Amino acid sequence: MKKLQHSFLLLLFLAALAASCGRSEGGQLVGVTNRPKWKGINPYGMVYIPSGSLTIGSGDEDISRSLVSQPKTISIQGFFMDDTEITNNEYRQFVEWVVDSLALRKLDLVLEESENDQSPPQPSLDWEARGDIDWEGDAEEGGEGALEDLFYQGNERFAGRKEFDVNKLVFEFQWYDWQGAAHAPSGKDVNRTSFIRRESVKIYPDTLTWIRDYSYSYNEPMSRNYFWHPAFDDYPVVGVNWKMAKAFCYWRTKIWNMAGETEEMSEDFRLPTEHEWEYAARGGREEASYPWGAYYTRNAKGCLLANFKPGRGVYPEDGGLYTVKADGYYPNDYGLYCMSGNVAEWTESAYFENSYSFIHDLNPDVRYDAKDDDPKTAKRKVIRGGSWKDVAYFLQTPNRTYEYQDTTKCYIGFRCVLTFLGRSINDF
Repeated sequence: MKKLQHSFLLLLFLAALAASCGRSEGGQLVGVTNRPKWKGINPYGMVYIPSGSLTIGSGDEDISRSLVSQPKTISIQGFFMDDTEITNNEYRQFVEWVVDSLALRKLDLVLEESENDQSPPQPSLDWEARGDIDWEGDAEEGGEGALEDLFYQGNERFAGRKEFDVNKLVFEFQWYDWQGAAHAPSGKDVNRTSFIRRESVKIYPDTLTWIRDYSYSYNEPMSRNYFWHPAFDDYPVVGVNWKMAKAFCYWRTKIWNMAGETEEMSEDFRLPTEHEWEYAARGGREEASYPWGAYYTRNAKGCLLANFKPGRGVYPEDGGLYTVKADGYYPNDYGLYCMSGNVAEWTESAYFENSYSFIHDLNPDVRYDAKDDDPKTAKRKVIRGGSWKDVAYFLQTPNRTYEYQDTTKCYIGFRCVLTFLGRSINDF
């Protein structure tokens, strides 16, 4: 009977606690009780990379590099990473979203929304109407012909074709300067807006890079077809510079949170740091020269294990004259495809030759927000992995090189990461 009374009293206490909604705890330290439940997320197309440590830097066999990239043991927080490079078709979703947003603004299809009765209404695009856009409507009848100036006009049209003016595809994104905020002078009232950075970027891939990157070489068919033809849908997108890749990451976070069907994230999709990339590329293998773990670029049957240039002037021996599908070779032990070869990949990190001598050993990274008028060397960003036109040396996981953030190349793409919130994925 006493046990029954105790159980009844316990149930009454728990019911009263639940009814309090975290406001009245009866003097007990129980924490805020109306907190939302967090079940974790599992982003589509991404794989989980657990926290761990690795030794970075060139080995003794690379004497010239080992004097600069000195070996150092570091630790990396767990994260999710795209299992393939971002493909043409995935990036095309971004492009078409920007196209539709321009049309909705042009047609003034805007909603006035507010989070509560007190806040002023905020304009937002009516995305429900995007499927009803009539791109062939007659402007004189007040239809969607009002969109006509989004297309090339007059003499700019080629062979009379109605083609979208890609110069109008401009996307505005934001990022928060956490480093600037952390090092702001203490004791002063600093306006938060001084740390919010806004950028406008043309986001259409530079298809002419297939021609520009090579002298006396016929690559016009790739310029005409690589980004739009269905044959290349599952191939990695190229011709995107560093800021275009960051804009894509911002947009990807935006559409995730707009969907309303999944948990809203406090973290954003972003580019990996160079050491996150190296840690993921090794697939859990300590000091692996290549993502597949071996010291060679061929397997026991003599087959090449990545898409690169195995000999001078020899491109198709590995199965691809240019790029191949983003999952064209076996993945590493983390389930990541083409971490070496196919296309080199942008990282978040700024490139300094001697950065290994001063970076921290916990989640190391060096970033620099280069302005348009900064010296060229300040615009260097680390790229990793090597590409279809590189020799095997650049495919090795420790090797790092750079490209300028405002340049586009037909052999550089990217993939996204998302910081994991928690100690282990098994916590959920």
